[in-house]
Amino acid sequence: MPTELILGFAMAGTFVLYSLFGGADFGGGVWDLLASGPRKAEQRALIARAIGPVWEVNHVWLIVGLVLLFSGFSRAFAVLTVALHVPLTLLLLGIVFRGTAFTFRTYDARGDRVQRRWGLVFSVASVISPALLGMCVGAVVSGSIHVEGRAVVSGFFQPWLTPFALAVGALALCLFAFLAAVYLSAEADTEPLREDFRRRALGAGGAVFVAAFGVLLLAREGAPRVWGGLFHEPFALAVHAVTAVAAVATFVLLWRRRFPWARVTAATQVGFIVLGWAASQYPYLVVPDLTLQDAAASPPVLRLLLVALAVGLLTVVPSIVLLLRVFQARPPQGQQR
Repeated sequence: MPTELILGFAMAGTFVLYSLFGGADFGGGVWDLLASGPRKAEQRALIARAIGPVWEVNHVWLIVGLVLLFSGFSRAFAVLTVALHVPLTLLLLGIVFRGTAFTFRTYDARGDRVQRRWGLVFSVASVISPALLGMCVGAVVSGSIHVEGRAVVSGFFQPWLTPFALAVGALALCLFAFLAAVYLSAEADTEPLREDFRRRALGAGGAVFVAAFGVLLLAREGAPRVWGGLFHEPFALAVHAVTAVAAVATFVLLWRRRFPWARVTAATQVGFIVLGWAASQYPYLVVPDLTLQDAAASPPVLRLLLVALAVGLLTVVPSIVLLLRVFQARPPQGQQR
């Protein structure tokens, strides 16, 4: 298998992992904003407890993916950062404001008005950031970014403000909220709180279906490459079949209150949606002007990057597993509050 294809798969894998972990953190911020009812404080406390130890670490997958893009496919990195510099800058600002607000809210005086303002900043940034991320993805796959020679000629706003890109942004937001609600239903330590997030997960799952249907309707005109990939590429068809099975299984498991298994199938559903996006646009990194092979660095650089990736994963993955086991371990039953 060519080295650039291996690194392309690895890059897609980092975005899958970022969706499953970082995306769920964004979704937690959505539910923090929408916390309601008599257990509103308990809902927000559960969200803070679930994402508190690991929210910053989850961005490592986004960083790895961007480093692979910058180092192994620098021409594509240059095109994307020029064409999408406005939404990418807003996305980075949202991530920074979100993390800063979460920290200040956690350590500020309890019940203080300033703390509530930090909570609002955290929640709003958690809603805006995944929508912008989805809009960037929509712009990349739609074919709206055009390159002539080394210059981007499609403008700085039109590619990510098309109806298709906006629909993909809505889908990303719904997906992350759905994933977070499923995770939180499994993390809740009381039955009423578990039921709160179970209902939210079912509702968000319905919103995912509606948003995905909207993306599909707009794809024929707004992203013809993706439309063709969805219905004609064998690998993409297999990926979408697995996604559909996982989606149905998640609804059934939520209905039957099998929360640990629902978490697995929901993660499978979201992961295969991201893989389906990558499969449907292959071999393009930027549709329609830049392929994986065209943007790849020289073979020696790709080989060194592959070695660095392998060594890095041997260090990072065990560290993250240890972090999760230490900081997200549940207290003994008698010590739960």
